[in-house]
Amino acid sequence: MESLEDWLEREYRYAAEAMLRSVSAVDIVKSRPGFGHEIRPARGSIVASPVLGSWDPDPDYFFHWFRDSAVVIEALLLLYEDGTVPAATALTHFADFVRFSQALRKLDGRELVTHPEWRARVTRDFQKYVRDETECNTVFGEGIAADTRVNPDGTIDISKWCRPQHDGPPLRALATLRWLERAEVDAATETEAADLVTADLAFTRERWRAPSFDIWEEDSGQHYYTLCVSAAALLSGADWFDERGAELQAKACRMDAESLRQVLDEFWLPDVGYFRSRVLATGLPSSRELDIATLLAAIHTDLGLVHDPRMQSNLERLAAAFDAAYAINHGRPAGRGPAMGRYLGDAYFSGGAWYVSTLAAAEFCFRAALGRDDTAIWAEKGDAWLATVRAFTPPGGELSEQFDQRTGEQTSAKHLAWSYAAFISCVRARRALGERGAR
Repeated sequence: MESLEDWLEREYRYAAEAMLRSVSAVDIVKSRPGFGHEIRPARGSIVASPVLGSWDPDPDYFFHWFRDSAVVIEALLLLYEDGTVPAATALTHFADFVRFSQALRKLDGRELVTHPEWRARVTRDFQKYVRDETECNTVFGEGIAADTRVNPDGTIDISKWCRPQHDGPPLRALATLRWLERAEVDAATETEAADLVTADLAFTRERWRAPSFDIWEEDSGQHYYTLCVSAAALLSGADWFDERGAELQAKACRMDAESLRQVLDEFWLPDVGYFRSRVLATGLPSSRELDIATLLAAIHTDLGLVHDPRMQSNLERLAAAFDAAYAINHGRPAGRGPAMGRYLGDAYFSGGAWYVSTLAAAEFCFRAALGRDDTAIWAEKGDAWLATVRAFTPPGGELSEQFDQRTGEQTSAKHLAWSYAAFISCVRARRALGERGAR
């Protein structure tokens, strides 16, 4: 039987190739006849999935989500660093991503109101899915970055969706800053990237107090994940501004980051031993307080949360909850961790386990193992979750969005770019642990 090490290496290479199919997917044409348009992706765009679903039953994920694209472009940095993707190829993709992102800032939804001819092309059955004039009039300037997603051809998404969403710009700022720090970016791209980072940090400072939709685009309110990545972006941005001699901007970022850290501490619920994921705009209690999004916040930032005993308790509560809830976890063999979902009671598609969630648990363990006396214990936990991912990955290596909580069969979006990015990030965290141990 193939060893875990050999499988990880093989799947890592597959994940890299599969993820790149979503980056600058210029050879794919997406037809949405109900909305009366065809989408031809521009260079630099990143589609959440290159599979042309139309809710038939596969979902239509042929959009450039601000959040997903930031996660993917950061995974590409990891592939650049280890040589899996040639440097020239990776740097070109990053430059294209920056230029595409910059171009989006010029979009103006008010033009959709001024020139409404496009509405005549929307079929009668789809008119109920289209944004109204009042909403279109808000999509300009800062409103673009809060718009959750755009079409990969660089046009505004005319369909109704859960908006605004405030996690995309800070995530993009974090990813871009890491590229600027760790890659040999050409001068022109560096200038454009600096402008993009400055805009994203300004957005984050302006919007972090305002309610928005959560990472899963379901609830409006204040969300641990969004606030956490905002704090991380502002702290990294403050250091970057310092390096550029922009002392006032650095100070402003640090002040907001400190305020954010205080707010984040208020999400801790000591009686139940986890960070609640959200505070709803309505003020009503939520049944989704225990959510994998809090764990994703820990691994998507550099705030040291993986070493916080409270966040480690958070992991234990999540693992216990999904272990009990999912049939595929019952009677699981020794050496396998519980398949992890988003939150209990999830009803999206199978409401089942997500590769992103299960990989997040594994990566958390590998990161938590660094600098500890019980490194081996944490590494073993991480490998147990990777064994679960392996058990529910087809022989070909394909990763969808979910695998069913009863049967383990893949469901929802096929070839999800975020799933591949999560695998790449997890394996790199495991390698870093091994390299640290070797030293």
